[in-house]
Amino acid sequence: MESHPSIIRKLNAAGLRITPQRVSVLQTLMKLRSHPTADELYTAVSSVMPGLSPTTIYNTLDTFAEKGLVIRVKTETDVMRYDANTGHHHHLYSRDSDRMEDYTDPELDSLLADYFSRRQIEGFRVSDIRLQLMGDFDVNKQQKTNNK
Repeated sequence: MESHPSIIRKLNAAGLRITPQRVSVLQTLMKLRSHPTADELYTAVSSVMPGLSPTTIYNTLDTFAEKGLVIRVKTETDVMRYDANTGHHHHLYSRDSDRMEDYTDPELDSLLADYFSRRQIEGFRVSDIRLQLMGDFDVNKQQKTNNK
């Protein structure tokens, strides 16, 4: 988990005023790593910061997204999730469990970049490629990984 000073540096670098609510929202979002919805984040943050309103969470997430501190990720069912990992990566998403995880693959990135450098899309310039791969997580494999 990111340290309190690191979070303050991120907020400062984004030109944002440091408030306990912003620090708590960003710290919780970075800790969860589950790409929570605003409501899930509200539940987690309000447990350590009682009295916080859901509106504060929504406004804070909008501000963070505008400043590049979080990425909005929409699921197939139009549920908005938030990701504090702003580095280049893709997502694995299971419709059945509604679980989402980060996925990084430099070889895939290279293949996609090569493809779109050769195959220009008329009237469109590709500036970034982020995939959302849909499927189901293998529960048996996950249990073996968790038991190690």
